[in-house]
Amino acid sequence: MTKSVICAKSLTKIVSTKQEHLTILKDVNLDIKEGESVAIVGASGAGKSTLMTLLAGLDTASEGDVALLGHSLTNMDDEARAKIRSDYIGFVFQSFLLIPSLSALENVTLPCLLRGEAEDKLRAKGLLESVGLEHRLDHVPSQLSGGEQQRVALARAFMLRPRILFADEPTGNLDQHTAQNIIEQLFSLNKQHGTTLIMVTHDSALASRCDRTFTMQAGSLVSDSTLQTSTDEVR
Repeated sequence: MTKSVICAKSLTKIVSTKQEHLTILKDVNLDIKEGESVAIVGASGAGKSTLMTLLAGLDTASEGDVALLGHSLTNMDDEARAKIRSDYIGFVFQSFLLIPSLSALENVTLPCLLRGEAEDKLRAKGLLESVGLEHRLDHVPSQLSGGEQQRVALARAFMLRPRILFADEPTGNLDQHTAQNIIEQLFSLNKQHGTTLIMVTHDSALASRCDRTFTMQAGSLVSDSTLQTSTDEVR
């Protein structure tokens, strides 16, 4: 039986301002199995990115709990959650977040340095080769196209062999052809490494490739669809 890597129970996020209390997420329950690919879809403001930040331990819930790889994030302090992220989680963001002064190779090996480990340049070169950038190792981000920068970000995300990869609109800033290439690279790397994928996306092609689709609406999880019906969910 495949074990859970993330389990959320009664997850609620309330943000308080001087005027009012805003409920961003309301009583979300979900369970994600090891090796699954999951898309989180919904209209802007539905709570997709907020849900992702809670599942990844980047923020804490107002109510409820997230168990990540068997660890309750609710009962951890910031340092402990950061350690979990460093050890087990990779991230790919819409804005790439590459360091402008570093080469493609140096950007990919950066997670090693942040963890206090020696740079594994051989692995970094292999990852860049796997995304078709073996000829761009020494190029800095300003010398790369948007699609190439996103491929560097993908390679970096897999550098430390994450158990779980979170991707927030990974194809959002790319043209259709480049986005399709990134999708293929994303699932190719997932297949090679057996990583659980959790993606926030408006891209119906990307969502339809996932094993399951969670649809958010006004802060609530309104449906959980398997691969057979996920294409219809995002149309």
